[in-house]
Order: sequence, then C-alpha cells, then structure tokens
Amino acid sequence: QVQPVESGGGLVETGGSLTLSCETSGYIFSTYAMGWFRQAPGKERECVAGISWNGGNTKYSDSVHGRFTVSKDKKNDMVYLQMSSLKPEDTAVYYCNAATNTDNLAAGRGFVSSWGQGTQVTVSS
Repeated sequence: QVQPVESGGGLVETGGSLTLSCETSGYIFSTYAMGWFRQAPGKERECVAGISWNGGNTKYSDSVHGRFTVSKDKKNDMVYLQMSSLKPEDTAVYYCNAATNTDNLAAGRGFVSSWGQGTQVTVSS
C-alpha cells in the first residue's frame, strides 16, 4: 500500500500558525478524498479535516472548524493543512490518509493507504 509522507510539524506558541504538507501518489491524490487526522498521547486518532477528490467539498471537526483549512495542490499532488490560532489541545501527531469520500474519512473507515510516520505538532502554553 502507498504510505503518505507528512511534514511541516514543529513547536509553536499558543495562537501561532503552522502549515502541514502531505505527499502521496498521484493516483490516490486524484481519485480519493484526503483527510488529516491527529492522535494525542492516550487518545484515539481523530479526523480533523477532509477534502473531496476534486477539492470541491471540505469537512472539519468541531474542534478545529474556523481555525484549520485543508486544501489540495493539483499541480504537485500535495494536500495541505493550514492551522491557525493554535491551542495547546491541538498538540498531537498529525497524519494524512485517503478514503472513498469525506464521510468515510470522518468515520475512520475504508482507508486506501497505510499510515505514515506522521508529523508532530506541539503547541506551548
């Protein structure tokens, strides 16, 4: 299975911004919905953002709505997560993955890629 490669994490102060990047195969990028997930220590992995295969539909979890923006760069087969107004509770390892649609991403089912290494985001208080 294809393994996405996430990058862009780091240490940022409360209220700061970061942009994460996800690189995957061109086929997966152009065929499937892509999502961003996060897992904090001791917690289950959750879907925070999803974007449809053509980029026309996006969904966000309540915890990040209005602060995070997911986008697709069709030229470079990249998926981005722009994060702003970061809070300490956003601290987690962030991953990306693909599924047939954004509903499946949110439900945590039907993934078509394996999980990558993720990228650590730490927000200091």
